[in-house]
Amino acid sequence: MRIVFLGASLTEGVYGGNFVRGVAERMPEHEIINMGVGGSTMNRLLERLDDAIATQPDAVLIMAGSNDAIAYSQPLTRPYYKSAQNLPNGYLTPAEFGQMFRELIERLQLAFIRPLIGLPPLEYNPTIAEASQLFNTIVTDESRAHKVPILDLNPALMPESIPDRPPLDLKMIFLIGDRVQSGWKDYEREREQGGYTYSFDGIHFTEATATRVADLLTDFLRAELG
Repeated sequence: MRIVFLGASLTEGVYGGNFVRGVAERMPEHEIINMGVGGSTMNRLLERLDDAIATQPDAVLIMAGSNDAIAYSQPLTRPYYKSAQNLPNGYLTPAEFGQMFRELIERLQLAFIRPLIGLPPLEYNPTIAEASQLFNTIVTDESRAHKVPILDLNPALMPESIPDRPPLDLKMIFLIGDRVQSGWKDYEREREQGGYTYSFDGIHFTEATATRVADLLTDFLRAELG
């Protein structure tokens, strides 16, 4: 069976732990294709959907919404999303996001490809976590309406409380780019210094978390796909 993973930086696994590689190691009988691209908002996933369909997969696991939640709730990041992700206003409204997500899963179903959903967490600050919950709720409602299976990672990963950290801005985005270019991987020390639970920056998985997510996703995929 061929399974495509479609998403953003969590799926890409270049910055932080790589759970897609972990799933591939646990499911060697299946072909796993990673189509995650860092920074992607829902419009970008739609743009890449034809490429995903062209691989003729049996299933596509979609994990997205974190960048949409960040852009929506953190105005200082919007210049990046406006220029790099082709969003005229620097963000998608919840209604726009929902419409695009609906189109994505309907196009997969029309192509006789099974969509599967992973709901990502965000723990940077309460505002971002609230926005993440909003977008995850939209994904959940649309998925249930289309009878698409969902794995919500939030119960397994999210802390009971989140400190009120400063808003995210372009400095964080530029820092990510610099670290990726330099090969920086000091994730665990960053997690401890920042006071995070499952991530090292409130967004991206540590390697230990990616291992845990790979276990959860493997169980989910085996249950849904056989």
